[in-house]
Amino acid sequence: MEMGPLFSSVAMMAAIIGIGAAVARKVPLTDDNRQLMIVLIVNVAMPCIILNGIFQTPIDETLLAQIFLIFFLSVLLNCIGIGMGWLAAKAVRTPRRKACEMAIVSGLGNTGFIGLPLCAALFGPKGALLAAVFDAGLDFTLWTVGVMLLQERRSFSLSSMKALINIPMVAIVGGMVIALVGWQPPETVKTLTSTLAQLASPLAMLYIGMLIPSLLKVRKPFPLPVIGLPITVKLCLFPLAVCLMLSFITPPLDVTRVVMVQVTMPSLTLASILFARYAADEQMGAMATVCSTLIGLLTIPLMVLVGEEILRL
Repeated sequence: MEMGPLFSSVAMMAAIIGIGAAVARKVPLTDDNRQLMIVLIVNVAMPCIILNGIFQTPIDETLLAQIFLIFFLSVLLNCIGIGMGWLAAKAVRTPRRKACEMAIVSGLGNTGFIGLPLCAALFGPKGALLAAVFDAGLDFTLWTVGVMLLQERRSFSLSSMKALINIPMVAIVGGMVIALVGWQPPETVKTLTSTLAQLASPLAMLYIGMLIPSLLKVRKPFPLPVIGLPITVKLCLFPLAVCLMLSFITPPLDVTRVVMVQVTMPSLTLASILFARYAADEQMGAMATVCSTLIGLLTIPLMVLVGEEILRL
């Protein structure tokens, strides 16, 4: 993988996050503005980046096999990441409830807001499509394994699965059906999706940046292991473990590259929302997201570079 485009993409992401933080200091992010940003990113920009990848990539048997493979790998690897976080938390004798929160923050990354646009920039439309499927696998893990961990009874509920029925998931399924039946949308539709797809990365980075000032005002003290341990697992130990696994199973190159980038992502943005929904520590989830995102701007290219060296061995 060429490291130049990766470094430049991460640097651009950092710059946009900084702009978002500066804007939020002047114009605080209200609940209404926050909801508007989420709707634009999740319901407009992300579906368009997925559809653009499908429209620009011929769907054949090889690509279909890679799509099923990367979904399976996503679910498997995200469960492994959660397990690593759980073991790390229990190793420092963390209570069960807090260990579950740390496990989710350790294993599940921001593969939608950051990983999907980054893979699109690095690997083109096909990379965007595979990254979207990886993110779908993470969503499946989040609303099944993640929700079970946060519930007291650890029971599976079909109501939690309703969250899987969202606009990006509909874009993946609908786009795949359109591609498989061989229908080609008009050029105007292709141009529209391509144009709106370019909004995904700037909007997502601005949103993350605008969250930072309000979250940094939180004065609630967190013990170092509660924040530092899951961030270390998510940004360093988990990516290294995945790279070692990939060196043994050797999936197709396109799948390997997308997986390598996606597993280096910082903790998922939905952590605070999920924790609030299930009466967990919302502020801990928010702080882990912000801290891991800022540190991840340094560790993402580093972990990808180390992963490339591991795969060459």
